[in-house]
Amino acid sequence: MVDADQTFVIVGGGLAGAKAAETLRSEGFTGRVILIGDERDHPYERPPLSKGYLTGKEERDSVFVHEAAWYARAEVELHLGQPVTAVDREARTVRLGDGTTIRYDRLLLATGSEPRRLDVPGTDLAGVHHLRRLAHADRLRHVLAALGRDNGHLVIAGGGWIGLEVAAAARGYGAEVTVVESEPTPLHQVLGPELGQLFADLHTEHGVRFVFGARLAEIVGQDGMVLAVRTDDGEEHPAHAVLAAIGAAPRTALAEAAGLALVDRAHGGGVAVDASLRTSDPDIFAAGDVAAAHHPLLNTRLRVEHWANALNGGPAAARAMLGQQVSYDRVPYFFSDQYDLGMEYSGWAPPGSYDQVVLRGDVGKRQFIAFWLKDRKVLAGMNVNVWDVTDPIQKLIRAQSPVDPDALADPSVPLESLVD
Repeated sequence: MVDADQTFVIVGGGLAGAKAAETLRSEGFTGRVILIGDERDHPYERPPLSKGYLTGKEERDSVFVHEAAWYARAEVELHLGQPVTAVDREARTVRLGDGTTIRYDRLLLATGSEPRRLDVPGTDLAGVHHLRRLAHADRLRHVLAALGRDNGHLVIAGGGWIGLEVAAAARGYGAEVTVVESEPTPLHQVLGPELGQLFADLHTEHGVRFVFGARLAEIVGQDGMVLAVRTDDGEEHPAHAVLAAIGAAPRTALAEAAGLALVDRAHGGGVAVDASLRTSDPDIFAAGDVAAAHHPLLNTRLRVEHWANALNGGPAAARAMLGQQVSYDRVPYFFSDQYDLGMEYSGWAPPGSYDQVVLRGDVGKRQFIAFWLKDRKVLAGMNVNVWDVTDPIQKLIRAQSPVDPDALADPSVPLESLVD
């Protein structure tokens, strides 16, 4: 049981933390709720940073989880622009950057992740960018607009989702774009070569230039400005700005210093939590990008960096903090918008985990669903410009039952009929 004298502290001002605070109140918790974020902005959602807000189609205010006045109405105490520098598990306190200590009865770590940095000469130049925070998007939005006006060149290191979404946004502004990717296709580790090539073709048609099988070796500049990049194949490419989009690392420093169990980087990193999102300390929970949770459905430990995991994981952790029985088994889900292509991906099918890819629909027109199978069981599905199919796709994944690949590929066979 939880009473009104208790204090629940949430470290992390992103979507997971904000939704956890909201859930604590909606579930009837009447104690103190304190949300601490190291950014000065109120909690916001991250997808618009590489999509609608970056492209200029959405206003800045659209990114925030709640209007500013909501926190006062919900009696959620905010400490913004304040990093947490230490967690004292014995005293049950967190220490802020200004030296303030706050006691907790339950603690939620929703510290998220941070962009991985390029380790090459020239990364200190003014034209080198990352995209993780709202301040990054504010800056990059102006940079892309200026590149478009001046016929400037953007080089993107990394052909993952963020890299491709920024490439699409940059082309929308009229900037020249080169993507440097060490794999033979973009999204190679996520989608495999066939579907990775589909995204390569999409961007090539929109004027993006790809350099595959290479990495950035040096960023060349003068007077603090970017002039070009050199790749490890010996080539030089014009550049007026560079975006490092080579992935993100979970922000585990607080948890590590506090002695909580972690997952090693080779297995995805993150704070180790059970299916209820509880860490190795029974009074500390973790959610969002930083949490490496045991997934009851997939029977593996999984760390998911996407929006839906923060949206659903924060509330799940809040309910567990309140003593409710929680088994967090949401099917991983993410989405992307690039030019006129929209897609949704459900499931988990890392390289080597599947033995068949089944396509349903018209790949040439980019209106299809792709399924990744192992022993005829659906591990994951991606719908491209086909809508309202996420529920049946996720039911197929949850069923973990063999499916006839021919029926799966036949658009005349309703997906719902394939679920036992």
